[in-house]
Amino acid sequence: MWLVGIDEAGYGPNLGPLVMTSVACRVSKARGIDLWKVLRERVRRHGEKDDGRLLVADSKQVYSPTRGLGQLERGVLGTVARRGAPPGNALAHYVEWICPDHHAELRLEPWFTGQTGLPVHLDNAELEEAADGFAETCLRRDVSWGLVRSVVVCAARFNGLTDKWGSKAAVLGLGLAELLGANHDPDDDDDEVCVIVNKHGGRNHYSALVQHALPDGLVLAREEGADRSSYNVTGLRRPVRVTFEPRADMGHFCVALASMLSKYLRELLMLEFNRFWQARVPGLKATAGYPGDAERFYTEIRSVVQDLGLDENALWRRR
Repeated sequence: MWLVGIDEAGYGPNLGPLVMTSVACRVSKARGIDLWKVLRERVRRHGEKDDGRLLVADSKQVYSPTRGLGQLERGVLGTVARRGAPPGNALAHYVEWICPDHHAELRLEPWFTGQTGLPVHLDNAELEEAADGFAETCLRRDVSWGLVRSVVVCAARFNGLTDKWGSKAAVLGLGLAELLGANHDPDDDDDEVCVIVNKHGGRNHYSALVQHALPDGLVLAREEGADRSSYNVTGLRRPVRVTFEPRADMGHFCVALASMLSKYLRELLMLEFNRFWQARVPGLKATAGYPGDAERFYTEIRSVVQDLGLDENALWRRR
């Protein structure tokens, strides 16, 4: 069966992009498999002893500005994303691998260069060793990895979508539809596809969204509630199940990885965002883009925004 995890980073900020990512994994075990246990030689959960294994968890448990990017980078590039960022690679190449459909949108951003070298903080030799060990364990445990794909929504499109649909939740819905469409038929086989999505907010009904993403199938609701909303999609070449769960990144390995990949890409993009403005405003302190500090940052760059003739709509996310 195929397990696909989907999660996002950057839904709440006023500055910087929203990133949503899917991670697909093929396993031969029964439904409900715990990949933390299967791959425990090389990976660990949050709260387990830091003994050199890769930490795979909700990105908020892996990264914070005070902890730095190292642990997050190690978990991302030491597992499924190493092939997207080989030694000597740059952010532009990584973007082309993980979100090729959105590279053109990023290139329109005045702050994006794609020249940031990867890895940012860690040593290549350390990452190579971690990645080789992870790959060896996956091979022995009959775990293989498929599509890794991100959706990036920059401020201008984010504002346009929220204006059109009257809700920023529509941005999540459209990103999710794109990722579901990319993952419903991941390889030339008939294995079942089980998609787990980290549920946000109080919404319990997703059948219309799933139907829009997979128009060739018929979506049947299995359950819809606060704890879980689950759907079977029939009429496709293979069985597809899509389940939405709150805090899915705590209980599902692929969702946790999707959370980390989303956060890592957003942080890389914010590095270039901050670098652009700090080169033009002496003494400017970097921002993560979240409410409160975002207002401080925007006040300090406002005159430069005007001097450059930039549209506020293309920089400041209004919702």
